[in-house]
Amino acid sequence: MEFAENLRTIRKERHFSQEELAELLDVSRQAVSKWEQGSGYPETEKLLALSRVLDCSLDDLMGTGFAGRGESASTAGTGSLLITSPHEGKVFSCSNVCASGKMAGGKNAPRYCLFSVDGADHPYWGRANTFLGWYADEASIKAEIEAIRQALIKGVSNYTLQYSVKTESRWMRRKIIQ
Repeated sequence: MEFAENLRTIRKERHFSQEELAELLDVSRQAVSKWEQGSGYPETEKLLALSRVLDCSLDDLMGTGFAGRGESASTAGTGSLLITSPHEGKVFSCSNVCASGKMAGGKNAPRYCLFSVDGADHPYWGRANTFLGWYADEASIKAEIEAIRQALIKGVSNYTLQYSVKTESRWMRRKIIQ
């Protein structure tokens, strides 16, 4: 399932109407509707708020993507890695990353996003997920995950995302900036 289907399913399971969810997130009902139709995606902050309000993990919302098929960069016993996200202007410490499922969008929309996944499973919130970056295509995110895996195996302490793309948000849509 992709994000739109996951959001709709989880919202209904939690017995929220689109209007109720929109009010809790301080967005319009139309925004929630667009997210559920796959014609738009929430900002990172709204994704985190959705996770809290719906009492689910980001993995549940975004789909397990590559991580569900064994495509994560975790390597047991190798410690953690400081990851610099140049387009997001942040540095994160993590020992495991996973990708979202493929996202729909316009011609210049990113198709995947990468998250760090750390800590033990929380009984209510799931694992702690932190957004790292946006990716234009499946080849880019797979290459990034493999590069992170190799850095973890080699014991490298710092890694800068190499394949992520710079994006901007316009009218509740995310667009890749060339």
